[in-house]
Amino acid sequence: MSSLELPLPSRRATIQLARALASVLGPGDLLVLVGDLGAGKTFLTRALARALGVPANERITSPTFTLVHELEARVPLVHADLYRLENPRDLEPLGLTARRREGALLVVEWGEPFLEALGGDALVVRLAVSAGNARSAAVRATGDASEATLARLRVAAARERK
Repeated sequence: MSSLELPLPSRRATIQLARALASVLGPGDLLVLVGDLGAGKTFLTRALARALGVPANERITSPTFTLVHELEARVPLVHADLYRLENPRDLEPLGLTARRREGALLVVEWGEPFLEALGGDALVVRLAVSAGNARSAAVRATGDASEATLARLRVAAARERK
């Protein structure tokens, strides 16, 4: 599987990545966000939600304690934070795989350990902050459908950066 490396030198660059993602993600897709605390997972999710049509007056925060937020957008958006979960069995009551089958776009912070339980075949975005505070994103596909989405993302990201 291939990957895409993108520098994120500014908030604007992260917003551009979110817009590119919004243009290629659709119903039933899974986007897994990985990165240390403060790496920008929730900021990217907020920018993605805005690009998908969630109004600016709607607050978008990390669902750290509620675990799941649902947002009305061009594509139903389910934002989950699995930081506090330890076992894939803990996912079942959250209904994430059911919402994905129903056509929701799942955006999951701290979801990498649960990738298979979430249905696999995802775009995984690893957000990183270097010692010099330089930010970057590495996007990889984990299956055939996400590989095709990643190919479309390459084009969309290049278009956004122009």
